[in-house]
Amino acid sequence: MSAASHAPQRSNRTRTATRTRSRAALFTCGAAVAALVLSACGSGGTSGGSGNTGFVTGTDGIATVEAGDRAPAPELSGKTIDGKQLDVADYKGDIVVLNVWGSWCAPCRAEAKNLVTVSEDLKDQGVQFVGINTRDTGTSPARAFEKSYGVTYPSLYDPTGKLLLRFKKGTLNPQAIPSTIVIDREGRIASRTLQALSEEKLRKMLKPILAEK
Repeated sequence: MSAASHAPQRSNRTRTATRTRSRAALFTCGAAVAALVLSACGSGGTSGGSGNTGFVTGTDGIATVEAGDRAPAPELSGKTIDGKQLDVADYKGDIVVLNVWGSWCAPCRAEAKNLVTVSEDLKDQGVQFVGINTRDTGTSPARAFEKSYGVTYPSLYDPTGKLLLRFKKGTLNPQAIPSTIVIDREGRIASRTLQALSEEKLRKMLKPILAEK
């Protein structure tokens, strides 16, 4: 058989191999996207400190750091969903509760009224609440969410998660939506949870930070 007669067979084998690699790539990509979606809006978890992270996660899903081991919070500033400028650093000296949320997120809707209640109760005790709204493609759904749940504290608009990426690996960084992080009076990350919060659990999270002088 001539060399020319083998060419079509080699060509077919090449196309088959290419299709196989493409399917494998698509499967890998699909798995990565699925993992991202699962982390984007869940009921929470108990991932926590190991190695040299310096933090410990309790059975309640709240991770805490001793005062001497706390890392400074990253620079978090930008436009709010109302178009105003906000810099979290301006709240240094107060305790800051950062809540990462999206209007599309069911657990975020479940915890909203609890956050509002505690924010109103503690606003005269030097506790500031700031939201970070993410993965909403526009501010209209986010503003509608705030109106529906009576949210009066501001939320930075972070549709692509750029602000979230400023948290250093190995610190109490937000890894899910919703996530809630407490920043102490010195601007350091004190605690974190990766779950929708009840009013009771949020108050429990804040109690030791409020007691610090």
